[in-house]
Amino acid sequence: MRQEVTELLGIRYPVIQGGMAWVAEHRLAAAVSNAGGLGLIGAASAPPEIVREEIRKAKELTDKPFGVNVMLLNPNAEEVAKVVVEEGIKVVTTGAGNPSKFMPMWKEAGVKVIPVVASVAMAKLMERGGADAVVAEGMEAGGHIGSATTMTLVPQIVDVVKIPVIAAGGIADGRGYAAAMMLGASAVQMGTRFIVAKESIVHENYKERLIKAKDIDSEVTGMSTGHPIRVLRNKMTREYLKLEKEGASFEELEMLTLGALRKAVVEGDVVQGSVMAGQIAGLVSKEETCEEIIRDVVENGEQLLKSWV
Repeated sequence: MRQEVTELLGIRYPVIQGGMAWVAEHRLAAAVSNAGGLGLIGAASAPPEIVREEIRKAKELTDKPFGVNVMLLNPNAEEVAKVVVEEGIKVVTTGAGNPSKFMPMWKEAGVKVIPVVASVAMAKLMERGGADAVVAEGMEAGGHIGSATTMTLVPQIVDVVKIPVIAAGGIADGRGYAAAMMLGASAVQMGTRFIVAKESIVHENYKERLIKAKDIDSEVTGMSTGHPIRVLRNKMTREYLKLEKEGASFEELEMLTLGALRKAVVEGDVVQGSVMAGQIAGLVSKEETCEEIIRDVVENGEQLLKSWV
C-alpha cells in the first residue's frame, strides 16, 4: 500500500506535509520534498500571483515533486486552480469544498488530485469524481476540523474506497505512522510536527509555545458557528469561548479572530494570535530538520510494523 502512494506521487517516503495557511510556504515545501516526502504550498486565501510566485521559488530550491493545497472557499480558487496547471504542478490537495468543477482541467493536465475529507460520504463522492487518493483527516488535527477521530474515520473510509487513503490528524511520530498503516492507510499527512521544522518560517514564539505544549493545551473554538478550529489555548481562545458561551454572533466572533493566524505565525503573538496545532502537540518536543523528522517517523514506524509481522 505504501509503495502505491510513493509511486503515485513520485516520492521516496509515504509522508505528506499539511498545506497549512501562512506556514506551508515554498521553503518548507521544498525542504520536505528534498527529504523524500511530499511538500505542499498552502494557497489558503492568497491571490493567484502570490501562489505562482511561491511555486516558482520552490522550484528554485528543489527538483523533487511538490504540490499545492487549494482551499476551495478562496474567492480566487478558480484562478489558483489555473495557476497550478500553468506552472506544471502535478499534485493538488484540496480542502473546504468539492473540487469537481476543476477536476476535468486538472485531469487533462495530468494533475493528481487528493481531496482532504472528514467523512465516509465525502470520500465516496470524491472517488466517484475522479480523485486519485483522499486524505482522511480526524478531529485531532490542528486548524479546521471535522467531528470524527482518525482512529474511527480512516478504517471506515479504507473499507469503502478503492483509491489510496492518507491518514491525518494526531500523527507525529513512528507510533502514529505505524498505527495509521495498521488502520489501512497508505501514507500519513503531518502538519503540527512540521511547524517546528528548522526550515519552517514560523515565528520562534509560535514554535516555542508548541514545543512547551502539554496534553491539556489543545482546545476547539467555533463549535457554535459550524466552523470548529483546533488551537492551543491562550488569552484569545478564552475570550472567544466566553463569547461563544454567551451566544455572541458569528460576526462578533469573526472580528475577534480576524488576522489572528498571521498574527501568531508572522508576528509571534501567541497571546492574542491563533496558535493552530493538533492534539499531538504535547509529543512535539524539539526543533529538527525536515529530513530528521521524516527519517524519525518512517524508520521508527517501519520497525514497529516489522515487529508485528
